Amino acid sequence: METVPIQMPDGSTSPVRLIPADEARSRKATPDAPRPVVVIVPGLGIPGGYYDLFAKELSARGFDAAIGELRGQGDSRPRPSAESRFGYHELVSVDFPAMFEVVRERFPDSTPYLLGHSMGGQLGVLYAARIRGRLGGLILVASGTPYYRGFAGVKSPGLLVGSAAMSLTANIAGFWPGDRIGIGGFGRQSKVLISDWSRLARTGKFDPDGADIDYEERIARLKLPVLSITIDGDDVAPSGSADHLVEKLPDADVTTWLQPEPLGHNGWIRKPVTTVDRIEAWLHDR
Repeated sequence: METVPIQMPDGSTSPVRLIPADEARSRKATPDAPRPVVVIVPGLGIPGGYYDLFAKELSARGFDAAIGELRGQGDSRPRPSAESRFGYHELVSVDFPAMFEVVRERFPDSTPYLLGHSMGGQLGVLYAARIRGRLGGLILVASGTPYYRGFAGVKSPGLLVGSAAMSLTANIAGFWPGDRIGIGGFGRQSKVLISDWSRLARTGKFDPDGADIDYEERIARLKLPVLSITIDGDDVAPSGSADHLVEKLPDADVTTWLQPEPLGHNGWIRKPVTTVDRIEAWLHDR
């Protein structure tokens, strides 16, 4: 495994982990059939290193893999503070291009497929909308939107009220103090990022702070392969949440699959075999 640090305009650094394929299992790239490199984008509050085992399983199947790090999480430094101003838009317009530049330099003959977990999937959809045509496809695992109408029972009004309360708290404190409060497992986060997430939870629309394009309109025009995997026992991204995200992609070639093992929102990362089985089959069909 190689690690390449990338530096953002605000001075923060985030590593990209690079895991080459087991060459005995990989297919030779040709101009007509480049081989995939799976670029993993973590969920909110989850360090990139947590996905090492999952990436190694992909490598053992013959796929190149990379793991990004969301700014301010895991091995990224510094931690978010009152000076942090990054949200969804800056992550996908600044951080993701830098991440994918590293991936393309290391795997120049491979086609990148973005695998996004939870918020990583939301960001992946926004990034795909920006670059149009430079991804082989999207793999959304345990990923949907936090839109409150996508949740059943008391969870729905709880999200509506809770998301507004989180945004208010972050604005008062200058950042989301998840390392002190511990609600949601989000960790310490930029107030702009939490505001973007909260707005999505309330309105169901991607309208991030500082946006320079109409993300909703661009997403609706995407025409790329998408694999959406929901996980049995996942109450963070249940089927209604995942459905709301893929419904924004009417022109995409969407495949859905329910992982029947009750692995919840994060368990599939450390028990990757059956999930990678499905991803491997889908990638071989591209």
